[in-house]
Amino acid sequence: MIEQTLFALPFAYMGILFAGGGTPAQWLWATLALFGARTAGMSFNRVLDARIDAKNPRTAGRHIPAGELSVVSVWLMALMACAVLVGSSYMLNRLCFYLSFVAVALLFTYSFFKRFSASSHFYLGFVEAAAPVGGYLAVTGAFAPMAFMPGMAIMFWIAGLDILYAMQDMDHDRQEGLFSIPARYGREKALVLSGASYVLALASLTGAGIMAGLGLMYWTAVSAVAFIFFRQQALARTEGQELQASVLQIFSLNRFISPVIFIGMFMDAMFRNLFR
Repeated sequence: MIEQTLFALPFAYMGILFAGGGTPAQWLWATLALFGARTAGMSFNRVLDARIDAKNPRTAGRHIPAGELSVVSVWLMALMACAVLVGSSYMLNRLCFYLSFVAVALLFTYSFFKRFSASSHFYLGFVEAAAPVGGYLAVTGAFAPMAFMPGMAIMFWIAGLDILYAMQDMDHDRQEGLFSIPARYGREKALVLSGASYVLALASLTGAGIMAGLGLMYWTAVSAVAFIFFRQQALARTEGQELQASVLQIFSLNRFISPVIFIGMFMDAMFRNLFR
């Protein structure tokens, strides 16, 4: 699912920019590491959730339940993707290499969370947050407070989005004994928690911008993201059978968020270098 990787790439690039920009080689290896991580994560999810997907009319057409791919072939794809992640991380620095094994563990374990905890939305956000943190570490090879601010923004944003996404499967999750915030707490509380997560994501983006001393282009991008968040929350309040169509619109809007933030940061860096 190449579009999923392209969606996530700006996460890692944000971390690189927050770390000062990096070298072309660091951009290359970070890109390959992200491709490996995203492919591994999607492959693990499709294999581990194959039986669950087969029971859900919305997901029964996915490759494994539909018989288009075998379980063995997807496992092989996941293992090759993990090798790309670990190998690319090795080319970056020692810390990234060691942490690549932690990343593989996070990618593998995510799919199990919804079997026993409604916190799976935040665990998914935590996994996605590894991308900007990893991008920062790809350049510096060392932890710093600045490494975690964009990671927190990604974590809360993805958690808030995943809560909205889970609303369309609320009845199915209850029937199958799966855990999600909408299934456990109901629609209204799910909307509140999703909205609160978006607020925390914006607060983290604000904190990251202040810590990095970013300028007008970044803050324009953050304002655009705030508008997208507001629109997504409005769409999620659609009633009845129109909810699934609204979720598709929410995801269509969501594709713009990471590119908007990345472009804002990149242009801010370009202007600062131009007028330095």
